[in-house]
Amino acid sequence: MNRPTVILFARAPRLGAVKRRLAKGIGDRAALRFYQATLAATARPIARDRRWRTVLATTPAGARTDWTRFVPRGTMRVTQPKGDLGARMEGCLRRYPRAVLVGSDIPELCPADIAAAFRALGRADAVFGPATDGGYWLIGLGPRRPARPFARVRWSSEHALADTGANFRGRRVALLRRLHDVDTAEDLACLKARS
Repeated sequence: MNRPTVILFARAPRLGAVKRRLAKGIGDRAALRFYQATLAATARPIARDRRWRTVLATTPAGARTDWTRFVPRGTMRVTQPKGDLGARMEGCLRRYPRAVLVGSDIPELCPADIAAAFRALGRADAVFGPATDGGYWLIGLGPRRPARPFARVRWSSEHALADTGANFRGRRVALLRRLHDVDTAEDLACLKARS
């Protein structure tokens, strides 16, 4: 039996190149430390789980990074395609008939969330992990998907989930638990207050 696929999106951890909106509030170094810690805490347990195959989709192309600091040695790695976020996600997801894609900067993400997404895909055509800001931290697609799942999405806005969902009209869609992503200093303060 073919294991389902988890695609983990990750940006090479470089000073000034990750968590830019967060860095505006806490500085580039603190934002980089946050990103590296979150990437390690979420990516390693997901990539170690034998219930699925993990593919690390990285950007930018050619960035020199020791990815074994974040995922087990031997984890398959691909470069994200060119384009906006939707084009990059679509390019990675189209390779797999049943896959879940997540970002690498969701502090509360754990393997149980991935397992829940695959369970939901057993009865739905698509699954989303909604974020409190109107976006989403996970998307999972089965074989019955729209030709352009990410058309006309207003990325980095409170409309991202609703815009993407509009592309799935007429298909069965499941929602997972709502999680917080950390994009700003205010988001980070809320995360610390919940801890």
